[in-house]
Amino acid sequence: MKNSIITLPDEHLRYVTHESVGGRIVIHVESTRTEAACPYCGTVSNKVHSLYDRTIHDLPIQGQKTCLRMRNRKYFCANKECEHTTFAEQFSFYEPKTLRTKRLQEEILRVSLTQSSISASKYLRSSVVDIGKSAICEMLKKGR
Repeated sequence: MKNSIITLPDEHLRYVTHESVGGRIVIHVESTRTEAACPYCGTVSNKVHSLYDRTIHDLPIQGQKTCLRMRNRKYFCANKECEHTTFAEQFSFYEPKTLRTKRLQEEILRVSLTQSSISASKYLRSSVVDIGKSAICEMLKKGR
């Protein structure tokens, strides 16, 4: 996607398409990896267990809320001694088991440090991402 307005947050992602859904930009991407390392034992595997869709919210593009819809792979761990038989491929631009990119989380924290969680939630909902005051408070407690 040379010279594009959309810059993907990881070199292992490939742009598929995008659409506007309810005032939100949804960017469809897929992994280009053919193998991944188990996050529990470090063993590399290329045996795919399954595919699933994952949605990660990101910073707005041209004033529109944005999310990445990823086709993620789940792999079998090749290490027979590992406690985990399967694992999902991971990317550096978000923390495992989160719904937001690291850069979006940083923006939420930046805004939240200057005002109450109620005010921050109202502002963020209007222009950045749908988030409630409870989620903001939880992020502030964890420091992320």
